[in-house]
Amino acid sequence: MFNYKFFHHTADAKFQAFGQTLEETFSHAALAVASLMWDWKKIAKNIDIPLIVEGKDLEQLLVNFLEEILYLLDTRNFLLGLAENVSLEKKDGTWSLHALFRGDVNEGEYEIYGDVKAITYNEIIINDREPFMVQVVADI
Repeated sequence: MFNYKFFHHTADAKFQAFGQTLEETFSHAALAVASLMWDWKKIAKNIDIPLIVEGKDLEQLLVNFLEEILYLLDTRNFLLGLAENVSLEKKDGTWSLHALFRGDVNEGEYEIYGDVKAITYNEIIINDREPFMVQVVADI
């Protein structure tokens, strides 16, 4: 089974990501977003960026998590090659996510072939029980 798959969506990119756990599913969603812009399999894992994001619910948490990929690209020219050690926790009504982004800074050696402007709440779905799945629409 593939970790993610894309669907036809007018003017946007729509995908579903899958995993054995919700954490793994979030990780695969991150790779799907990266794949819209570069070949994440070709990115060296030279730089580790620890990540902590929060959200009032799982939908906001997922959007905030995936938006970090865009933020790091814009601010540090960082290209995600892997999202590891994803952990989710709900405490006092707020969700938090800890993860490690592994990748490299693009100094011209990697091909960028797409642009994601934003992660949207449009058609977002999170199945937090087996089979684990998230559906996301990205504004491209």
